[in-house]
Amino acid sequence: MLTWVLGILIVIDLALRLVALFIVPRNRTPASGTAWLMTVTFFPLIGFLLFLAIGTNHLPKQRREKQREAALRINGKSPTLHVETALGNAPDWFVEVIDLNQRLGGMPLVGGNQVHIMHETLESYDAMIAEIDRAQQRVHVQFYILAYDETTAPFFAALRRAVQRGVTVRILIDYWASRRTRGFAQTRRELDAIGATWAYTLPFKPMRGHMQRPDLRNHRKIVTVDGEVGFTGSLNLVHPSYHKPKAIRRGMRWIDLMARFEGPVVAELDAVFATDWFIEVGEEVIEESLQRRFARNVHELRGPVQCQVVPSGPGYASESNLQMFLALLYHARHSVEIVSPYFVPNDAMLYAMANIRARGINVDLYVSEMADQFLVHHAQCSYYEQLLQMGVRIWRYRAPALLHTKYVIVDDQVSALGSSNMDMRSFTLNMEVTVLLYGEATANVLGDIARLYRSSSVQLTLGEWSTRPWYKRMADNICRLTSALQ
Repeated sequence: MLTWVLGILIVIDLALRLVALFIVPRNRTPASGTAWLMTVTFFPLIGFLLFLAIGTNHLPKQRREKQREAALRINGKSPTLHVETALGNAPDWFVEVIDLNQRLGGMPLVGGNQVHIMHETLESYDAMIAEIDRAQQRVHVQFYILAYDETTAPFFAALRRAVQRGVTVRILIDYWASRRTRGFAQTRRELDAIGATWAYTLPFKPMRGHMQRPDLRNHRKIVTVDGEVGFTGSLNLVHPSYHKPKAIRRGMRWIDLMARFEGPVVAELDAVFATDWFIEVGEEVIEESLQRRFARNVHELRGPVQCQVVPSGPGYASESNLQMFLALLYHARHSVEIVSPYFVPNDAMLYAMANIRARGINVDLYVSEMADQFLVHHAQCSYYEQLLQMGVRIWRYRAPALLHTKYVIVDDQVSALGSSNMDMRSFTLNMEVTVLLYGEATANVLGDIARLYRSSSVQLTLGEWSTRPWYKRMADNICRLTSALQ
């Protein structure tokens, strides 16, 4: 009997490995395919089940069809902009990046925008609340994490006042991220109490037909008011400690950045929200978000900044944010500044960094000394030695603060900011939104904020990094392998 059982187990083991050999490498990078095959080889049953659960980032067919339908509605309803005229003295390569972004994300470059950058959390809250209190028609709110607490209570109160004035308020929050935030039961009660219409993004409810990879996330942060004013950036609506006991004990606080927009770009932010709303709720608000707003705003230019919204995520055919970042890096001529809490590059990003350093271009990378995610932090640390050897200057924001801001500046002219980190999760698994901006003034403001971050940071040196303990090196290297399991 024991021999039969053992024989069956051996057959199952071999079958799992053989099946994995055929299905794992399909449409997957060599690094990712190798990592998954190693997982299945060493842990056949667990590894295979894990692959079935999180081995693909494909969305269910119904969601993909809704995404395509929304894209078709958006296409052709954008304003026509003569790029060469709008950009003036912009470098020729920037037009290529704009075209790439539009092909991948469907949004055009729009001119005549006004941008205000806010790097203080309180200022960001005050600005959003002020606009919500001025709302007359509709308010759209979308956040990765939305929690009701003493920090966010004024924001919830502003939404309540808007509803009482007859304003339509729609809210989207990520299913997993918000539900696992401490105090979510109270948050849900408050959302119901204010009278807004709200829904989860990417709900995981297999019994109700909501079935996709369980670790997919909608990481976008968007607020639009009457289609006139919009906000996006890195801020989650939650207490700076995120209500994490460990963070509270360590005195951690998140450092974020938000941007306030006026002008035609607000319609693009609204269109991203409207697409997600259509997918999750089934209500079509794309027409009101795009057609009417674009038609009016094209002729009511608010400022000198050219902007392009770049949505990305599993619903798109290619990693639009990664493609944009790579294009920006390869076209850089003088300098690159990257601010990202999670910097875990794939081979393409690493080669791009090596390329720009080999051309003598200055590269400054701003990260955190402390992190809230063990695997990502150690995977990130595993790349520091390579980057330092290239000549990249790495600035580590001092603990206990966690630098959560996400933006890139190229040649003091072009910048990109939003919700996207520089890691494979943001490139392949998360729904993200990034705004590409052309304007020296905006780039200078972001540059000044980077200098501010630098004043609270310590520059990492190769000599210092080479002396870290062996067990930290081992943790870094092991965690680096997990970054390929996409």
